[in-house]
Amino acid sequence: MDIFCKIINGEIPSFTVYEDDVVKVFLDVNPDVNGHMLIVPKKHILDIYDMDNDTLLHIFKITKEMDKLLKEKLHTEGLTLVQNNGLLQEVKHFHLHLKPHYSEKEELLPVEDVYKKLTK
Repeated sequence: MDIFCKIINGEIPSFTVYEDDVVKVFLDVNPDVNGHMLIVPKKHILDIYDMDNDTLLHIFKITKEMDKLLKEKLHTEGLTLVQNNGLLQEVKHFHLHLKPHYSEKEELLPVEDVYKKLTK
């Protein structure tokens, strides 16, 4: 069982900012930037080639909602999406990184502080 399955099953705690029947969205515990989050399907899906179109569309719907949240709560001004497949995948479970951008360099805050800003 991979780390994302363990997070989804509640075996490993996470800073979850959104969850529904299809996906779980949580903050990366080793973020590149404040608000760096992952969207992970709850069903174990290896990579984009293993994914059905309904799940893929749902992930991108939630991506737009999370971008809106990041803009409202953290005042972000851009977003990079990163998704690796095959050899490039560190964890062999589909996940989409959402990496926000800011107009000025931001001091990297503790993940707990970013979580509080996003969920208050």
